Amino acid sequence: MAEVNEDELKARLDPLSYAVLREGATERPFTGEYTDTDKVGSYRCKACGNELFTSETKFHSGCGWPSFYAPTADDAVKLIEDRSLAPRVRTEVRCANCDSHLGHVFTGEGYEVPTDERWCINSVALYLQEKPL
Repeated sequence: MAEVNEDELKARLDPLSYAVLREGATERPFTGEYTDTDKVGSYRCKACGNELFTSETKFHSGCGWPSFYAPTADDAVKLIEDRSLAPRVRTEVRCANCDSHLGHVFTGEGYEVPTDERWCINSVALYLQEKPL
């Protein structure tokens, strides 16, 4: 796992991105830069640059946050049981490289995607590296 210099990260990121990535906050729905974008490229962790998702797995779920049906690789992210909304149990998604909070993954919601998963990720936790045309 990558070593994170919290002071450098706090100075480099905007306050909301830092709060989401390092403190587990959530951006308000329908406010994120990547919620409705269809640009082609890879979505990377804003804290460390780790490739997490690609535009090929992004879909419009209508939930208010960018949604993907799979990460780029199983080892790009790590999953943690989240009981912060007990009794509801969710699965938190973190960057496997720097342990930053990204969002949550949900299954069995009936979206027409190959995995029946919705990776609900905060826009402010990501940056899009656009693929050149």
